[in-house]
Amino acid sequence: MIELVSEARCTQCNLCVQVCPVNVFDVVPDAPPVIARKDDCQTCFMCELYCPVDALYVAATADHATTVVETRLEAVGLLGSYRSAVGWNGNGRALRAGDQSFRLL
Repeated sequence: MIELVSEARCTQCNLCVQVCPVNVFDVVPDAPPVIARKDDCQTCFMCELYCPVDALYVAATADHATTVVETRLEAVGLLGSYRSAVGWNGNGRALRAGDQSFRLL
């Protein structure tokens, strides 16, 4: 379930809003998007995967919310860890840039 949008890291690109298949986020003018419908999150990790600055954290638990602390997530290397695990960090950025499957929604 989506647990964090980091205000410190977010560049307000709103890619997370665009790729979310269940419309969890709301766009906020001149601010990071907000998690507006957290209970609708399907834990698909699309938002975390597409975030170019690792500003999102999706907890693997899909059935209940989890309390997270951003500094703790950073300390243990969890911000951006999903993208890294699937090869979309570093040289994998070209793969993400070419993937337009989210537009099917």
